[in-house]
Amino acid sequence: MSQAKNKFDWYLLGRVLALARPYRLLFVAAGVLAVVLAPLSILKPYLIKVMVDDYIFRADLVGLANIALLSLAVLVVEVLLHYAFLYSTNWLGQSVIKDLRLSVFEHLTRLRLSYFDRTPIGTSTTRTINDIETINTVFTEGVITIVADILTVIAVFAIMLFTSWKLTLICVTTFPFLIVAGYVFKEKVKASFQRVRGEIAKMNAFLQEHISGMRIIQIFNTEDREMEKFRVINRRYTKANLDSILYYAVFYPVVELISAASLALMIWYGAGEAVRNEVTLGALVAFPLFLSMLFRPIRMLADKFNTLQMGLVAAERVFSLLDQRDFIENKGTFHPEKLQGAVKFDQVWFAYQAKDYVIKDLSFSIRPGETLAIVGSTGSGKSTIINLLNRFYDIQKGHILIDDKDLREYDLQAFRRRIAIVLQDVFLFSGSVLENITLRDSAITREQVVEAAKMIGAHEFIERLPGGYDYQVMERGATLSMGQRQLVSFVRALVFNPDILILDEATSSIDPESEGIIQYAIEKLIARRTSIIIAHRLSTIRHASRVMVLAQGQLQEIGTHDELLAIEGGHYKGLYESQFLQPAPL
Repeated sequence: MSQAKNKFDWYLLGRVLALARPYRLLFVAAGVLAVVLAPLSILKPYLIKVMVDDYIFRADLVGLANIALLSLAVLVVEVLLHYAFLYSTNWLGQSVIKDLRLSVFEHLTRLRLSYFDRTPIGTSTTRTINDIETINTVFTEGVITIVADILTVIAVFAIMLFTSWKLTLICVTTFPFLIVAGYVFKEKVKASFQRVRGEIAKMNAFLQEHISGMRIIQIFNTEDREMEKFRVINRRYTKANLDSILYYAVFYPVVELISAASLALMIWYGAGEAVRNEVTLGALVAFPLFLSMLFRPIRMLADKFNTLQMGLVAAERVFSLLDQRDFIENKGTFHPEKLQGAVKFDQVWFAYQAKDYVIKDLSFSIRPGETLAIVGSTGSGKSTIINLLNRFYDIQKGHILIDDKDLREYDLQAFRRRIAIVLQDVFLFSGSVLENITLRDSAITREQVVEAAKMIGAHEFIERLPGGYDYQVMERGATLSMGQRQLVSFVRALVFNPDILILDEATSSIDPESEGIIQYAIEKLIARRTSIIIAHRLSTIRHASRVMVLAQGQLQEIGTHDELLAIEGGHYKGLYESQFLQPAPL
């Protein structure tokens, strides 16, 4: 099992490194710098040894000045190369995660809505921000820096052996303790970091959901209960971080203790060897510097391996998202400039899960320019029809035809450009009213927006806003009333000039005072285009050419308003009488 896991990790590492392919020259340059810096860093202690043995004790001031200048030159070169190394690895990491963020967001925009039905928004946010940021450490603190540290350790060990193999063997007697401490630290920190990643994903999901639903929390006075839930999540996240801090707090002093023991052994043995002229004084002066250079990267290696592993854990989560092929297949090649607007459902069956069908053998048609109203109780399948017509989901059986052509034959983006939906819950983005109407489509001019707003009857209310069309709408349109948000969405639908228009319970939350304005807007919107109106309130469908009644995903009745009222015991007549023929109060 562990071998399979290691193989998978190596595959994952290769996949992460492949992200740097567009920046391969920079990656190679960083690798070359790592190779050059390793031997360069050991020159300083070695030059100090030479300085002591060959110049100080011989009182060679000229030679001493020259070796000092050489040491200064080596230091300057090392500083410049180290700067270039750090900058290049960080620039590489930032470039890679910039591209990866774009890839993940683009991928999210192409996923089926079913993914968002089952995945908390906070989880997707964590993948796009926190996890991708963690992948950055694979480049800045991971592979290349680990290679650089390993090369430094090898170079230092080699020069120590060359300088004095006896002192070197004495110094490395403490290494088994260092290896054991490093292994324990690596495993403990890895486990704690995995907990940290899991807890932060839970925290993001909780915060996203509860901040978005803060109105409900305050309406139902559940602040204390939700605060207690957050307190538990926050405590777990803090505990996971504190555990990792504890392991760092223990590991680093242990390493310092081992390093001090190694230094003490070196001094104890080296002093005797120096007295017997077995070791030069220059070597005795240089070895503490060598030890410092040896222990520092070894101490950091365990931490950097953990950093690399955490980067791979984050990469696994991001790649699992990118590997989801839960897309609507877009194999259609038909790019219509305009639709006639004929819609036909032919024996359509659809289920969100397995064979739990919510649409059952449904057949109906809409003629070009006709307005069809769909009514029915909650859960009857009204909104599902809209989702299927827009190909947010694919049907299991049957056919959906647009202008006598199967919906799958249309290019998805080309088809959706010819259709517009006005939802009950209008979503407005942070930005100006104009940007929310055009959705930043540069092809739509301000003049077109103003003309559409005047046609709908929304121009006056927009002009009264501070700044008019440049008024900054807060997140989700919080600074506008429900009726105002609805009017903005109507203008948005009209300015895109769709051939098929869908109003999904667009008036269910509108107050009676605004309903007259909205009804006028609806009349303008549905004029000369195929329209589908979904509504609970039958007063909003008086403009419909025909009415279709659904129940449990099946067609019950279809016809004009008068035809359906004439059916004794009919579903539509029952709905109509329940809304308009209430018994008079006693």
